[in-house]
Amino acid sequence: MTEDRRSPFRDAHLDRDTAEHVPITPQTQSPSYRLAFADEDFMCRDELRPVRLQLELLKFDMLLDKHEIDSTIVLFGGARIPSPANKDKARTKTLAELSHFYDEARSFARLMTRKSMATGNREFVICTGGGPGVMEAGNRGAEEEGGVSIGLNIVLPHEQAPNPYVTPDLSFNFHYFAIRKMHFLMRARAICVFPGGFGTLDEMFEALTLIQTGRMKRVPFLLFGRKFWEGIINWDTLSDAGTISAEDLDLFRFVETAEEADEIIANWDPAPARDDIPGR
Repeated sequence: MTEDRRSPFRDAHLDRDTAEHVPITPQTQSPSYRLAFADEDFMCRDELRPVRLQLELLKFDMLLDKHEIDSTIVLFGGARIPSPANKDKARTKTLAELSHFYDEARSFARLMTRKSMATGNREFVICTGGGPGVMEAGNRGAEEEGGVSIGLNIVLPHEQAPNPYVTPDLSFNFHYFAIRKMHFLMRARAICVFPGGFGTLDEMFEALTLIQTGRMKRVPFLLFGRKFWEGIINWDTLSDAGTISAEDLDLFRFVETAEEADEIIANWDPAPARDDIPGR
């Protein structure tokens, strides 16, 4: 037991280690004898899903508290967007043309990380999905500036590893998409969305819905690349149809460069959550 523990009871680590060295008997070899919290087969049962959800919620939150990180700058964007140096290897011409957003994400992350380092890496900490493409660019910019950044990976059917620029102590892996999404937004000081696919659209619309419905306070919500976003989403048609209100189109801003985004965030006036939904 460690001396800084307030509890007089035996430490769970100690009991787990002790249980691994008990005499080998038919009883001690039975799965029923394993300590419940150290029994991986038990922890993976369907009935334990509520416990696993709680663990994924707690682990990230506790470690960010340990690192004294109070706010993040969230970067969403496509994993398939290459760096300009690799655009000749892009799968499509459009992906090659979007490669300049890799550099914009990288530059933007550097600007935010300068702000972050001025606060002792407590505020404005870059947070990405931890993967390649735009996510890699964000973590890379933070590392190049000498700061820290967060990567929130998720287990996918194909093998993957976090991009090499995520701060190792702030590299996380999730089983539940829902908990991962919560952690993206719980400390978000701004949300920046670069061109991407299904995953990016999912993250973007979920965050916009929370702000639209007043479940989350307003933060700078920046879409990089007006041409891309207006090409895939007809925002005015949604408004004209009445499925969203005209006021909802003010929940986000289009930007093209890192400097534009930095200026909006620097001059943002805190805005409370909505107390009603326009047009409803």
